[in-house]
Amino acid sequence: MRDRILLEAQGNPLALLELPVALGPGMRASVRALPAALPLGRRLQSLFGSQIADLPPRTRRLLLLMALDGTGDVRVLEANAARSTGFRDLGPAEQARLAYLDPATRRLAFRHPLIRSAVVDLARAEDRRSAHRLLADVWADQPDRHAWHLAEATVEPTEQVAAQLEVTATRVLARGDAVGCVKALTRASELSPENIDRQRRLAAAAYVGADVVGDLSSAAAVLAGLRRGDVALEGSLQAAAAASSFLLNADGDIATGHRLLVRAIESRIATHDPADPMLEEALNTLMMVCYYGGTADLWQPFHDLAGRVTVPLTVVQHSRTYADPVRAASMDVAWLDASIDALSSETDPTRIVRTGIAGCYIDRMGGCREALWRVVDDARQGGAVASGLNARIVLAWDDYFTGDWDEADSLLGEALQVADQLGYGLLAWPAKLVKALIASARGDDHLTQEFNAVIDWARPRGLGAVEWYACQARGLAALGRGDFDEAFQHVCRISPAGTLASHCPHALTVLMDVVEAAIRTDRHAEAAAHVAAMHEAGLAGLSTRLALVTGASSAMIASDDAAPGLFEATLALPGNARWRFDLARVRLIYGEHLRRARAMREAREQLEAALQTFERLRARPWVERAAAELRATGRTKPRAGDEVVDRLTPQEFEIVSLAASGLTNKQIAERLFLSHRTVGGHLHRAFPKLGVATRAALRDALAATPRDRLPRG
Repeated sequence: MRDRILLEAQGNPLALLELPVALGPGMRASVRALPAALPLGRRLQSLFGSQIADLPPRTRRLLLLMALDGTGDVRVLEANAARSTGFRDLGPAEQARLAYLDPATRRLAFRHPLIRSAVVDLARAEDRRSAHRLLADVWADQPDRHAWHLAEATVEPTEQVAAQLEVTATRVLARGDAVGCVKALTRASELSPENIDRQRRLAAAAYVGADVVGDLSSAAAVLAGLRRGDVALEGSLQAAAAASSFLLNADGDIATGHRLLVRAIESRIATHDPADPMLEEALNTLMMVCYYGGTADLWQPFHDLAGRVTVPLTVVQHSRTYADPVRAASMDVAWLDASIDALSSETDPTRIVRTGIAGCYIDRMGGCREALWRVVDDARQGGAVASGLNARIVLAWDDYFTGDWDEADSLLGEALQVADQLGYGLLAWPAKLVKALIASARGDDHLTQEFNAVIDWARPRGLGAVEWYACQARGLAALGRGDFDEAFQHVCRISPAGTLASHCPHALTVLMDVVEAAIRTDRHAEAAAHVAAMHEAGLAGLSTRLALVTGASSAMIASDDAAPGLFEATLALPGNARWRFDLARVRLIYGEHLRRARAMREAREQLEAALQTFERLRARPWVERAAAELRATGRTKPRAGDEVVDRLTPQEFEIVSLAASGLTNKQIAERLFLSHRTVGGHLHRAFPKLGVATRAALRDALAATPRDRLPRG
């Protein structure tokens, strides 16, 4: 809202004072879109109004068409009169320095944005409707613009216009404009002659508002309507989805949200066309209810309903890698990979976020990052705010595993602030999980203990996923400080040793935790059973991270003779460097094994590498563990002379140096006569060698290199 006011005011001090007052407290407190032409206060109307009132009537009408059209297209001249006459009508406005035709772009424009608002403010309601009717004819070949102008020209409820606007809302959302979608659905509801259609469209606006835009207030109103009996649940997927979104975020009411959705979806599948696009939205909401509930019995109705749908739905495909990724088929993973590849051209924030969520437990977030950042940037500009909240959490989840913990902290701070401001209590929990994991790894027991208290809140509400979060954070904290028995108790509440629990995707995040805690507490049979379950499920084929933890877990339970070979094979697996924290943990465990085997030189190599990563991550408990093991080998610090330049090939060092200076991949490629993909590949290999995850961190890594060690020339 501040950005919009600054844009409209363009430095006019009076406008900066008057516009916020003219908006009024109700509009200032709303998360809904501001009108195309902002309301003006009395003094601003006086400032611009006298100039407009002195213009000829045909010129004033042309300015009104320009203001309501907003595109600058010269076709509005045709709506006012013949083209030649239209240009003459523009003349007085040009002489008064109110509007002009840009000779470079051939677009109509106002000299100042507030002139547009003043033109609309001064026009009578009937004149505005008449102008919209003319513009609807001008844009007859563009259905969305045609429908919106027709809706603005219509006074009495008309189903034909409402239906056109509802179709427009669907297309607008697919283009990524969630705010525009809510606006179109709300107007379609106002124009609906029948109450059932009016309530359905209003509920659809409430659902998109809650799921994408960040407005739970309308969803609360829909729930109140359901309770009063004003809205029929059966057949109203929009109402069920909107009400469930509010219930989950208001008080974590899993059971009621699940019941509402199952009843509504069953009714729709039995009596309506299953190709209804709202069916997918309702199923997606049900999927998230089942996930947060965290029990297989909640999932069974979802799978039953999904099996009865006769058309392919994205949500059904997503559920196979999200609900129970351990048992996902290879074709499901391949379908997800294809969806991720298509994100480069995707504009719908909902689809982008849902694709990222579907891949988060099988480590596919990396391919979603660029698209997710687009959603975050849009949310920061007031677009898809709720989608932006989810996008931040998915990015931070990836950052946790890849070791970019400072970026994760920044994203999570934003996410939690937005969740608190907008009342998204449920969405705050995944953000709190990642924050607690980083705190646990860094030894911040105070934050971890705060997170522990949520179990008492979550259990009576049936929020099993929140219990997983608390147990994972507590288990990681216990592993860091060497309390392996406590760690075992916590992580086995997520997934018992020897079992990869059904419909518990979180089991894939604590695999190595279970095995290490079991080995350290002499539960060798349990550790072996868990590794066997990992191999039986084929987890190593799902992602490079899962291949890393599966290989390391296999090495942990192996005999002393076989373990080194398994550790070496695991460390040699491609793609390991991306998972910095897990890789450092594997090196620590391997170094501990080598020290016990009296292979001191080899142990130091692994322990030094682990220690360097833990230090960069500021993972204090793990630094202390690695340093203690290193001291036991007879060394207290890494080898002198282990400089940055020693870790890189000459070409890697040259590319890294240029990247640290601020050049883009394309600029580096042009300078070195390489392709930009080759440059990207070298940076991808160099980052883990330097223990960094961002270009900004390269400068610090290179700063430690003495000038006499730098390559010449």
